[in-house]
Amino acid sequence: MTETDEEVLEGGNVAGRVVRVGRTVRKPWRRSSPSVTALLEYLRRCGYEASPPPFGRDGQGRQVLGYAPGTMADRMAPMAEEELHRLGGVIRRLHDLTAAYRPPEEPVWEVPIPHGREELVCHNDLAPWNLVRDGDAWTFIDWDCAGPGTRMGDLGYAAHGFVPLHEGGGPVHDAWRLRALADGYGCDDAQRRELPGAVLQRVRGMYDLLVEGARTGRRPWARLYAEGHADHWGPAARYVERNRGVWLAALLS
Repeated sequence: MTETDEEVLEGGNVAGRVVRVGRTVRKPWRRSSPSVTALLEYLRRCGYEASPPPFGRDGQGRQVLGYAPGTMADRMAPMAEEELHRLGGVIRRLHDLTAAYRPPEEPVWEVPIPHGREELVCHNDLAPWNLVRDGDAWTFIDWDCAGPGTRMGDLGYAAHGFVPLHEGGGPVHDAWRLRALADGYGCDDAQRRELPGAVLQRVRGMYDLLVEGARTGRRPWARLYAEGHADHWGPAARYVERNRGVWLAALLS
């Protein structure tokens, strides 16, 4: 690939068409892009290595980010418990940095599922389909939904995808994997008590977003609903609701 060839990349459900050009990724500039760019610049200044470097806009007005080589985590085997422990630490480092973040100007965010309160800036889509792994290098991509939220809401959404917590799992097996993630994060007692409910709030919120998108025609949620995504998120919410007591006991044991 030359520095001018464009390769269309998979994904881009929120941002639209995403392409690779050499060592960069180009995606549509959104109204939240200035705020996302400022956040990513801050994270790079702080030495956070699990986010892509931002490079502003190109001649076509697109957002330009560093390309992260590697394999998407959703195409790999589920993480082992020690990897979930590491992941918890990666997310904790992100949250500790964003809790101290002060935007250079009034930010504009596009958070599709609002949290119950605002503690810090969250990624809001921490999931295997947004984690690129290249050996020990882990990079979270797709920061378009970044914005205010809670620590346990962001961690709970990550738990859904990475533990994973959805229909067909084994509640006791899942409990100890969730415990590994929470231990890696360094959750205190109050956060451990909050986490199972936060998982449910985020998973059910995703299902409700898809259903409402289908009702109103709002994109991309209407399209994702038509593609069958709600068929995952609905049963996942019911699975979490049935088993959160088991997981709470394991988190507090």
